[in-house]
Amino acid sequence: MRNDAPLNDAAVSAADEALALARAAGNSMFARDRATQAMGMQLAEIRPGYARMTMPVRFDMINGHNTCHGGYIFALADSAFAFACNSHNQNTVGAGCTIEYLAAGRHHDVLTAEAVELARAGKSGVYDVRVSNQDGVTLALFRGKSLRVTGEVVQQS
Repeated sequence: MRNDAPLNDAAVSAADEALALARAAGNSMFARDRATQAMGMQLAEIRPGYARMTMPVRFDMINGHNTCHGGYIFALADSAFAFACNSHNQNTVGAGCTIEYLAAGRHHDVLTAEAVELARAGKSGVYDVRVSNQDGVTLALFRGKSLRVTGEVVQQS
């Protein structure tokens, strides 16, 4: 099949349904996620296997080096990871992760975490998350491994 071949109606319909389900799952999770909300994070975009979240660096997030505490950067990456791996509407939890810090965040920065699904097979998934500031500078790279558990994020009738 050619990459530029037009999609048939069934493929478009399935893609539209998957996107609608990802958005419903993301909105449902966000409404219940008090920790993410308390840190000022916003779910900017979600689609199957992908999530983009933002967070302003507030004064109370600054550490003793006058930079954004790494725990907040980690939390932003972890939240984007969570939303991406739950975007298929299957309850999914983190099974492990690593993070590499590359640059410091500063007071008043707006950080963006972009989570991308690399692989999903059986009950496992692997996701990469890039955290950057408003200038596009990469602050951290995060890799998360997910595990699907029972249930759905949004109950379907």
